[in-house]
Amino acid sequence: MHRNQELYHFLLGKAEQLTEDWFNSLDKVNLGGVYSATDPEVIKTLKRQNYEFHLHLCKVFVEDEQSFFKDFEKWIYTVSRDSQHLNTPVHSIISEFMRVRTQYLDFIDQFAEMKKDVYEPERVRAWINVIIRAFDQVIIQTTEETYNYSTELLRAQQEMIYELSSPVIKLDNNRALLPLVGDIDTARAKLVLENTLEQCAEKGVTRLFIDLSGVVMVDTMVAHQIFQLIEALNLIGVKSTLSGIRPEIASTAVQLGLSFENISIESNLSRALTANRG
Repeated sequence: MHRNQELYHFLLGKAEQLTEDWFNSLDKVNLGGVYSATDPEVIKTLKRQNYEFHLHLCKVFVEDEQSFFKDFEKWIYTVSRDSQHLNTPVHSIISEFMRVRTQYLDFIDQFAEMKKDVYEPERVRAWINVIIRAFDQVIIQTTEETYNYSTELLRAQQEMIYELSSPVIKLDNNRALLPLVGDIDTARAKLVLENTLEQCAEKGVTRLFIDLSGVVMVDTMVAHQIFQLIEALNLIGVKSTLSGIRPEIASTAVQLGLSFENISIESNLSRALTANRG
């Protein structure tokens, strides 16, 4: 009931006007992010994205629902990963979607008034309902895609931080140091294990000094991971020496039933390096 070629072409013909009217009415001071941009290239991209949005949205009146949203996926994917939009408050983006929806409702009213002798009120209500549903779905999909991508970026950044915070530092031909600093949670402990094994193999390390003096606290899973790291290093021919073990870490290891019998331990890094010169 909502499909209508005449309405589709009417709205399509308004696409450029919709973009210009929308951009000119932006609250460029308070919205922030991409909407407050002054860079001509950023503004050009923003207008293009808005115009492409209209080209897609008009199709809601000529396509079936599945095809319509499938066609919209590329636009949603691109905008959700756009750096300017990522730096824009989500509530501002949603607010602008709603303002654009009002533009469409106004044009539908205008079209209905022009064609009041042709289309009954029920038909007009169907058009209004389909526009509202389309906007609701696009808003949901865009915010969901933005959230997923932001989460991916955050995870990648966190992994990079973990890698940078657990470097294997080469001391000489075959010795290296792994200084661990700060809180170590299960996720970081897992990355430390994987990265340390890889770096030791790449750098030809046969003796690794693991200094825990900068570690504030670890939980039982992390203590277990540290011992797993030592065992894994031993399997690839790397002998380990632990130093700077705090009493709380030792207590946790004992509670876990982890044995220190076959592990080289020194009270501090200086003693560890002195005792294992070769």
